[in-house]
Amino acid sequence: MQINRNFEIEGLIEFRPNIYGDDRGQFVETYNRELLSELGFKKDFKQDNQSISKANVFRGIHLQLDPFAQGKLVRVAKGKAIDYAVDLRPNSPTFGQWESVILTPEDANQFWVPAGFGHAFMALEDDTIFCYKCTEVYAPNHQVALRWDDIDINLEMNGITPEISEKDEQAISLKEYTKQYVSYF
Repeated sequence: MQINRNFEIEGLIEFRPNIYGDDRGQFVETYNRELLSELGFKKDFKQDNQSISKANVFRGIHLQLDPFAQGKLVRVAKGKAIDYAVDLRPNSPTFGQWESVILTPEDANQFWVPAGFGHAFMALEDDTIFCYKCTEVYAPNHQVALRWDDIDINLEMNGITPEISEKDEQAISLKEYTKQYVSYF
């Protein structure tokens, strides 16, 4: 396991595990607490999630507020996705900015999205299997959803009009989030 890159936005990390392949296929160790700890990544995960999505399905931008704020270590087990992390930490110099990573099982890469970030992804292939390790359990009363098409966030969608859930259709803007929740912190 190695850190592939750090980002301009503090706290985001892309990991690349070792891939062992031969004519039978491949093996990847997707999580090893001791190896990650040696890299300075010491997180306690409380919940694992998995979703399956068809191409162009967009899930997010979701955030859980304290005391249930979630950090997420995410990867794709099948298919391909673009994963987004939006900095929603109120005192951050990069508040409202975002980074993205393409996740694939062939690369076996993983993206660390710390607590305080909005998280989203868009499946780029049918039957994309997306896996999350979360540092906190799901708490619906502490969840906030921001609009995927908010002009103040301005996610790059590569010309794709995503399919989103009814719940995400009702999401709030970054300006509304700032008014309602930044004083919450």
